[in-house]
Amino acid sequence: MNANPALLSLSEIVSDAHAKIQQDFADINPVIGVMQGMRKMGIPADVITIDCLVTNKRILVILHDEHPAMTRYQLTYIDQDPSDDYIDLASDQVNSEMVYGWIKDYFSDIS
Repeated sequence: MNANPALLSLSEIVSDAHAKIQQDFADINPVIGVMQGMRKMGIPADVITIDCLVTNKRILVILHDEHPAMTRYQLTYIDQDPSDDYIDLASDQVNSEMVYGWIKDYFSDIS
């Protein structure tokens, strides 16, 4: 991956949360995607998606070059376009426990 350090760091955080979720919750099997395709469209940002195929839910995390100290995320659905409503966090606040909580809380209503 030809990535900036922020994307590499966030990818590691998400990977750690993913591993712990798989250990703790057999019914949640998130699929992680790292996309740099927005750059090809002229948008200086990278995206990480965390999908739950069972519930059709998605956690969308964006790192924008113009806001390097900020991480934006949105709880959405795989088959819907995201809205403009993102939650902004200081990037140094985002850690694997926080991402674990997002995954557990948002994907936990599997029936």
